[in-house]
Amino acid sequence: MAATSSDHTTGTDDGSAVDDRVYYVVSDLHIGGDEQLEEIEFREELLEFLEDLEKTDENVELIINGDAFGLWEFTRIDGLEKFDALEEMYPELFAQLRATGENVPITLMPGNHDHELAAYDEYVDRFAEYNVELVQDQSISRPIGERAIHFEHGHQRDENNRIEDWGNPHASPLGYYYNTLVTSRAGQLSDRGRYNWLKDVQAITPTEWMPIWLVSKYFYVEMNPIFRYALVPFLLLFNVSAILAILAGLDLVGVWSMPTERTATFLGQFGMAGTAVWHLLVINVSVAGILLFVGIPIYALRRDVKKTIDRFGLFETDLTVDPEKPYESAAREIFDERPETAIFCYGHTHRPEARELEGRLLVNTGTWLKRLHRRDGITGLLPPVFYPSYQLCAVRIETTADGIAVEHQAIEKPSPKAEELTLTERLLTIGRAPNPALPDPAVIETDGPDLEAVVERRERATEPTATLPDGTDPN
Repeated sequence: MAATSSDHTTGTDDGSAVDDRVYYVVSDLHIGGDEQLEEIEFREELLEFLEDLEKTDENVELIINGDAFGLWEFTRIDGLEKFDALEEMYPELFAQLRATGENVPITLMPGNHDHELAAYDEYVDRFAEYNVELVQDQSISRPIGERAIHFEHGHQRDENNRIEDWGNPHASPLGYYYNTLVTSRAGQLSDRGRYNWLKDVQAITPTEWMPIWLVSKYFYVEMNPIFRYALVPFLLLFNVSAILAILAGLDLVGVWSMPTERTATFLGQFGMAGTAVWHLLVINVSVAGILLFVGIPIYALRRDVKKTIDRFGLFETDLTVDPEKPYESAAREIFDERPETAIFCYGHTHRPEARELEGRLLVNTGTWLKRLHRRDGITGLLPPVFYPSYQLCAVRIETTADGIAVEHQAIEKPSPKAEELTLTERLLTIGRAPNPALPDPAVIETDGPDLEAVVERRERATEPTATLPDGTDPN
């Protein structure tokens, strides 16, 4: 039997009921998909988290705030067949959901990747068999003390992933095509590489970095090692070679020969070793000179073409929207419409956050997917290294003596760098490994902000600033 919200109240000494609910919120698990996307890299951590909730004595509700499943990434089956596939692939997970749901209520909301959960009513009954309540709405609200929490996945604020016709199983925003044509295809082809890396395309953010990531993985992973190690010295020393190419050009035209002469004299002291370095520099300088000669006009042409494209507005939509501004605006709207709302909680952007906004909180639940951190080369033209890490967390929301407390509780999972980075990538990132930190715990007052003061501050911020005739501020 599934646990329900009414099961969780406690009493005070005078016999009155008190809502001491604790909410755990997770999102963006992206479970499922074609072939290599089937693997859950955080399977053990997820099962352990659910097992802990199965045993808890607290008045907990687990809210899965969208994109629990990667239904878009199933491209060979349709409709309820996808649920059948999930049951077959992850029997242990569904069994644990059933066990956990007997102790604490579990609420599941659709995101963009699993929007189909809102399109078929049969999904409600199928999940109910595992003690999971599927809410097919775009958002929900939950009480917290005398106030409320607003939950939504967040994709409706993203014009590339917004579902205009909510509940339509054929809804297909731009993000749908990217995931069915790129992400799912990557899952089908990933095991053909030297390492199983192509499936990590779903961890690339912003999406615009995807071509750069492909170049990086080709160079460091797929390229013939002989070619790679031959190119590394040239690419690493390109900046030096470019400067030497300019100096060599000045020498050839008789403007300034001193740097070239001194370099030759210095290296000549080292015999054959110096001669070898000299020849290497000559090759590097020759190639760098050719690239400079050709690259400068190409760069100028590229800038001119880009200005023309921008002028005509041919590409006005980025693949990745601003991860902050749309959600700040959405939170302000919710706070205005429902003054009792203390927290705007969302996912989608994969960036964990807890930020105060006019006395309330804007909370992002992050992701359980692998995260890839771009580390550009210190010098030269070497491709950037995309350093993998995990930042698993569950957001805990509760009332305390100090107010409403929000904490991103870390769920430890070691970094996969040893298995996924080549020796060259590890050498180039020595001392530069990312150390992503979860947001600090936050507490807001239970009684909420002074709403009149908030409105007054907003009006003051939007008033035009008075100026003197000479344009100066009178204040």
